[in-house]
This record gives sequence, C-alpha cells and structure tokens, in this order.
Amino acid sequence: MKKFNITIAGGGSTFTPGIILMLLDYLDDFPIDTIRLYDNDAGRQQTIADACGILLAERAPGVTLTASTDPAEAFTDVDFVMAHIRVGKYAMRKQDEKIPLKHGVIGQETCGPGGIAYGMRSIPGVLELIDYMEKYSPDAWMLNYSNPAAIVAEATRKLRPDAKILNICDMPIGIEELIAKNLGLSSRKEFEVEYYGLNHFGWWTDIRDRNGNTLMPEVISHVSKNGYATDGSSELEQQASWNSTLKKAKDIQALDPGTIPNTYLKYYFFPDYEVAHSNAEHTRANEVMEGREKFIFDECRAIVEKGTAEKTGLTIDEHASYIVDLARAIAFNTKERMLMIVENDGAIRNFDPTAMVEIPCIVGSKGPEKLVVGEIPRFQKSLMEQQAGVEKLVVEAFEEESYQKLWQALILSRTVPSASVAKGILDDLIEANKGYWPKLK
Repeated sequence: MKKFNITIAGGGSTFTPGIILMLLDYLDDFPIDTIRLYDNDAGRQQTIADACGILLAERAPGVTLTASTDPAEAFTDVDFVMAHIRVGKYAMRKQDEKIPLKHGVIGQETCGPGGIAYGMRSIPGVLELIDYMEKYSPDAWMLNYSNPAAIVAEATRKLRPDAKILNICDMPIGIEELIAKNLGLSSRKEFEVEYYGLNHFGWWTDIRDRNGNTLMPEVISHVSKNGYATDGSSELEQQASWNSTLKKAKDIQALDPGTIPNTYLKYYFFPDYEVAHSNAEHTRANEVMEGREKFIFDECRAIVEKGTAEKTGLTIDEHASYIVDLARAIAFNTKERMLMIVENDGAIRNFDPTAMVEIPCIVGSKGPEKLVVGEIPRFQKSLMEQQAGVEKLVVEAFEEESYQKLWQALILSRTVPSASVAKGILDDLIEANKGYWPKLK
C-alpha cells in the first residue's frame, strides 16, 4: 500500500500533537512515510517538533518527521496539506474578543466582529498556503480547517476557484459525539445525519440509525431539556465556557423545535445574554492560553527534557479522526459520507447558488459530491442569507481593500446593534490589526 507524505501547516499549533497521535492510530488504514511541519514561527514549532520527534521514534519509527519554515522544503512532494493556521496567534484572538466587548458587542473568534477580524487575517494566510502547495506539489489536496471556516471557504471559492482545497469543520463532529453518548452509542458513526446551513450556522433535521430508524424524537427531547450536556465527563463540558454553550442549545432549539441547532447560533440569537455573561477582562482566549496552550507546551517540554514520551499527558485529538477519514476518502475513493463546506450550486434549491454551505457530501478521489437538500424553510433561509452576505462582504472588502464594505459586513451581522457601533468597532479593529490586514481605503 502506498505511503503518504503529509504537511501539517500550522506546525506550532497546540492541536498538532493530537493530530499526529491520531494519524499514528490509523497507520494500518492510512500509511505514512513522512510528516512535515510548517510554520512561520520557528521557535514555537520547534518545541512541538522536538516532542513529536521523540514520540514518533518510540511509537512509529518508520515515520519521518521534519519541521521547516521554508515553503519549498515543507511543500515539495507531498500528497496532503492539513492546514490549521491561526494568523496572529492567541494574542490577536484576545483582541478579536475584547475589542467588541468594549463596545457592548459579543466577542467571539468566529462569530460577529471577532470572526470578521480573524477572517481578514486568515484569508491571505490560507491563500499563501494554497499557492505554495500548487507550486511545489500541484497534485496534492489541501484539507483546510483553519478558522473562521465560513469566511476562508468563501475566499478560496472566489479567489482560488480551481484550487484542490476541501474546507471542513470539526464542530458538528464534536456535537454528534455528544449526541451519540446521550443515545448510549459508542460513536457518531453508528448513525447518519441530515444537516444544512453555513459553517457554525446550521441545523440537524434528521438522525437515523444503521437500520434507517429515526432517532430524532429522543435527541430532540434531550436537547430541549438539557442542550447537549451529557454526564459532565466530556472534555468540552469540563471547560466552563463550553459547558455553558452546550446547555444553552436548549434555548436555541426552542426557536425551531423540529430541528436541533449548531451551538454557535447562540451568538446570533442571544447576543445580549452572551455580552451580559462575558468578562471583557478574561475571555475564552485567556482560558485557552492558561489551559490548553500552557498544558500542551509544558507537556512537550517535559518530553524533551526526559527524552521519552512514555506517560505523557498528550492525547489523541478525537476530532482529528474526521481529517483522517477525509484523507482516506480522497486517497482510496472510499465514498465516505461527510459534512463539507461546499459551493451550494443548487443543493439547497431556494438559496444563493454561490454561497458556501455546510451539507452532507459523498467524498471520493475526485472530491466531494453534494447531496441534494432541497428547499429550506423561510426562517433558516432568511437567517442564512443575512449571514452569507456578511461573509461575502468580508471577502470583497479584503479583495478591494474597502473600508466601506467591511463596515457594511459589520452592520449586517446580527450581533451588531447599529451602524455607529459597527464603525467604532471597525476603527478599533483596524488599529489592532495593523500589519495583518490590507490598508483599507
């Protein structure tokens, strides 16, 4: 069986060790020759690379690991690029969250003004990766899960329309694993879902077991009372902010009781509640930096210091199994059914054909084949049209270096109450993002 060469773009990410561990767990099904880490922060990446090198030497000595800041070295002769970059790192995420809150608007990394700011930084970073891949490995596929996925997907559709890039998000997978747990199932792979929306802005309309029996009444009953909370043992529930988010799903679900919602809809439906329950001095970015960020880098330094990864606290990133499934679908034409972010092109009949929607697809060696959703209700359609407008305006603002269009994008977001508030946020974001955004005219 062919062995694959993989580049992980964002090699210094805290998620990289978990992805590598997941890749090792699937070596029998997806053999690997070389893993290459690529990042523009050499020092941060080296800490991760040193620890992962020891881990690989102990658990999979046949797999080679390299780390580089040189695109030619990192992208030449690879089969897949797995991209999860964060332009500006957590220091800029803090700004994305705290600047809107200063104006009484929700601060969140992918939704509202924070997501728009992050998107303006992510677009050039992801386009650069595509260009490197096409230059050095034109037959490779990019599996992109860099946030904010909705804006990034629209940018790649518009600005790199012929690129071999697959845009995905693992958030629905995390929710589906919680659903499986509440149903007493071992894995989300024991059921099949119907889902539609935009990224971080969608609804499940049916969940069926392997025999075709619907599980929706039981799921709806649980979510309407408890949200996505389980017995409290899941990794998400052990984080205060996520625990609150999972429980809040019951209030979102009340708006359309026949479906179950993506958790991120809370930022659009209950922005006043979210602002009232936010701490502008200590946001989610602070939680991550003090929690996951510190833990991963402490563990990596401990591995290097001890010279062994035995008894390490680093664990498999279960969400990364989705990425491996996608790579295998492309490599071996498995025809895996997966949620993908794709150009609508008629899959949702009464919706903009150019919008990037998140829907089930069958994935094989030629990429995703969209499954037809049909027509969607007015409530969801109207919400999605507004949010898709935000995403398109952000990409147009980036391409045209337009202050006006970025202001319009902020006004259009359901999280922003007025044009004057939008302008104040925008001016502060421009100041904070000097060196990251194009100079707006």
